[in-house]
Amino acid sequence: MLIHPWDAALDNAEWRDWLASTDRFGVLAVNNVDPGQAPVLVPTHFTVADDELLIHLARPNPVWPHLEAAAEVRIAVIGDYTYIPGHWRPKAGVPDEDGVPTSYYASVQFICRPTIIDDSHGKVAILRSQLADFQPEGRHAEVTEGQDPYGRMLPGIRGVRLAVERVEAKFKYDDANPAEHRERVIGRLEERDRGLDAGAANQQRRRLSAIGDWRARRADS
Repeated sequence: MLIHPWDAALDNAEWRDWLASTDRFGVLAVNNVDPGQAPVLVPTHFTVADDELLIHLARPNPVWPHLEAAAEVRIAVIGDYTYIPGHWRPKAGVPDEDGVPTSYYASVQFICRPTIIDDSHGKVAILRSQLADFQPEGRHAEVTEGQDPYGRMLPGIRGVRLAVERVEAKFKYDDANPAEHRERVIGRLEERDRGLDAGAANQQRRRLSAIGDWRARRADS
């Protein structure tokens, strides 16, 4: 993923806070065992557990032979994205129609070392962690080996522990442009208010407050 200096996360806390505000749903990307074929992509929820990501997938999922052969995989999350028309982004002193369109988005990508979990005890631990993450209010049956409903379903899934080796985080919200440019786009996003415009506007406003004038900040550093 291309990350310009002005798009980079300010620190680890920024991407962690953003990720915590999402549904932690992404795409698992695994190299195909046949290099002439496309990579295998699997949409999935995942749970962050210290330096690991936890997932489970159905045993019939076609990803398994590719995952078993993989030394590294990637999970990518994208959110707060929107299209910015060119006429919102003209440079100072040029006609609106000469502005160049762009996309705004936030993305966090994890490069991980996978370990497949097939023993029942290990799968129970993953399911319990995921239920605590996504359904903290409880109101679900106990996940226990040999006890319905989950016990009889355990053979039908495989767990995966993904040891995080590095993280790439990007917040693409025109931070290299002057503050007045970004403020103008925030207003346009709030006025249009469709799709994920509100989320994109919030991210741009947050970054503007944290960074200010990026070029001036770089010159002072």
